[in-house]
This record gives sequence, C-alpha cells and structure tokens, in this order.
Amino acid sequence: MLEYFVSFSIFAFIASWLLRQLIRGAMPARCASRRRLDGKTAVVTGANVGIGFETARDLAQRGARVLIACRDVAQGENAARLINGDVDVVKLDLSDLNSVRRCAKHINHNEERLDILVNNAGLFGCGESRTADGYEMHMAVNHLGHFLLTNLLLDKMRRTGEDVRIVNVSSREHLRGKMHLDDLHFKQRPYSRT
Repeated sequence: MLEYFVSFSIFAFIASWLLRQLIRGAMPARCASRRRLDGKTAVVTGANVGIGFETARDLAQRGARVLIACRDVAQGENAARLINGDVDVVKLDLSDLNSVRRCAKHINHNEERLDILVNNAGLFGCGESRTADGYEMHMAVNHLGHFLLTNLLLDKMRRTGEDVRIVNVSSREHLRGKMHLDDLHFKQRPYSRT
C-alpha cells in the first residue's frame, strides 16, 4: 500500500509540475498537424505577443501569408521580423470601432483572399474604463470589436471559397464572472470585474 501511495505521489508531483510549465509557457503546446497553408491568407488579432504570436508564427511556417492585426504597429513589426515569413502588420485597435472599420477596409481592399481569421486579442484587468464609443472596455475589446471585424470580413471570406475558418480564442476568465445582460456596460450598476 505504501509503494502505491509513493508511486502515485511522484506521478501527481510530476504531472502538476508539467502542467505548471505548460501554463507558464516554458513548455509551449504544439500543433501536431503538418498541413501546409501555401497560398492561404490569415489574419491574427493581437499577434504581436503570446498565443497570437505563436499562432502567427505557426501559420507562417506552414506557408500562409499572415497579417498581424494589432494596436501597436511597432510591436507588430518587431513580431513580424521575428517570425521571418510572409508577414505584414495592419493597425487594429479593437477598443475603437472606427479603427476596426479601417482595418477591415484595408484587408478587403488590399488582400486577394482571406482564408483564416483568428480573433485572438483580448484584455483583462484594466479596471473601469470606457471606449471612445462609450462601451465598457473589456466588452468592447473582447467581444464587440471582434464581432464587427468578423462581420466586415465575411464577404471577403465567402468569396475566398468554402475552406475558410474563423477561430475565436477564449480563456477561462468567463468562469469567474457573471454576465449582466440587462447592463453589459455597467451604466446602471456599480462596476465590477466579476
């Protein structure tokens, strides 16, 4: 019985350590697919850092043309240099619906096709703040901006063909909070992150 307990304890310790490493990014998760994406075009929001950067790098390594859509163009250009592929940067501030419209217009006008849209950019913990359009910041960046961008790019994606993808990246933060559908922008109740 003691041997079983010791073996299980060692296994549990190693498993928890590996999980912590994966979460911290010390052991990045890898996509096992080897599918090539030559001739395809992808847009990844927030691809200048984190999961978006890794996604953009993987897509570029598979041969896709990648547009990094991010708020800070200089950081986006630095990420594009690090990726070393057919990568360009387009300005996108998801908290500004006019910026979303300009970004979509740029993509619709300058790109022949759009095969993959990865809505990755996100915001958490910025405290109570509003966008220029009057929306609660988290709601605008994490939801409304991506919703508008997706809708403005849908026709381009439909014309591209049937093998197109829209990927919405999320986190587990929704488990901590509660949606107040009657007051999404905290205009009637005190602001709360949860």
